[in-house]
Amino acid sequence: MDFYNLTTVTQFILIGLSDLPEVRYPLFVVFVIIYQITLVGNGAILLVIGIEPKLHTPMYFLLANLSLLDIFCPSATVPNMLRNLLTEDHRISFVGCALQLYFLVALAGTEVFLLTVMAYDRYVAICFPLRYTLIMTHVRCVQLLIGTWAAGFLNSLLHTMTTFSLSFCKSNQVNQYYCDIPPVVALSCSSTYMAEMLVLVVGGILGISAFLITLISYMYIISTILKIQSAVGKRKAFSTCASHLIVVCLFYGTTIFTYIRPSSSQHSPARDRLISMLYGVVTPMLNPIIYSLRNGEVKAAFRQLLCNKTYAAQTQF
Repeated sequence: MDFYNLTTVTQFILIGLSDLPEVRYPLFVVFVIIYQITLVGNGAILLVIGIEPKLHTPMYFLLANLSLLDIFCPSATVPNMLRNLLTEDHRISFVGCALQLYFLVALAGTEVFLLTVMAYDRYVAICFPLRYTLIMTHVRCVQLLIGTWAAGFLNSLLHTMTTFSLSFCKSNQVNQYYCDIPPVVALSCSSTYMAEMLVLVVGGILGISAFLITLISYMYIISTILKIQSAVGKRKAFSTCASHLIVVCLFYGTTIFTYIRPSSSQHSPARDRLISMLYGVVTPMLNPIIYSLRNGEVKAAFRQLLCNKTYAAQTQF
């Protein structure tokens, strides 16, 4: 399968999660359960926000978009991964690989920008509570959301075009269970300088900028909370941003652990592929759990929805 170039490559081979055949079916069951929890959890948050008028605020519109991303992001990789586990058919077409990489990078980038906007929203709510409705209007919220989605997809378009304009001749085996920029670029036999520099410069500037804005926002938030005299007031202020802060730490923690951790002398590709699950599969499952368990308004809306469903069911009999 060597000596491919751009005109002859028609497919790639995705390396599976594990080289051990006996763990394929247990892995399939585990990830089916995780994927279903992800879809149900994030779908429930979207449903509650959609039908509960009290949640029609900028904070929850942003949360609804996070739930959308947490549905779309694993959906770009998990169904194909499950098929590979069942059939041992690890092939993906050249176009399919490009589309998978494009949507995965776009959705991940959009989530970075969205978490930054959510941090800004909490900064305004806690540091300028009396001016919050004037600053975070519905129009402003829509503008910020359009900007986050546009930035994520345009950034991904740049990286995808650069990556798949390379020539491939070393191998067509992608050392990952999905198409990602580093393992695909590693297969190129042409100069990868431009693709690598784009990841470092463009991705670095956007990612570091988003991280710094989020970090600075929370520095101001924590400083403002500490100045509150009442213990009850401190708890109430912190409760409005605690869920988002946990999600931010989880997102950046798993991303750094996946992509920026130091290489080990005992390098294990199978272990690295399993670690990448933290970022692409586990985090989207945990986000709705975090918001439903820690957010009083979301829990109240869930209870109201369940009570209405129960009452409607009882009245039919």
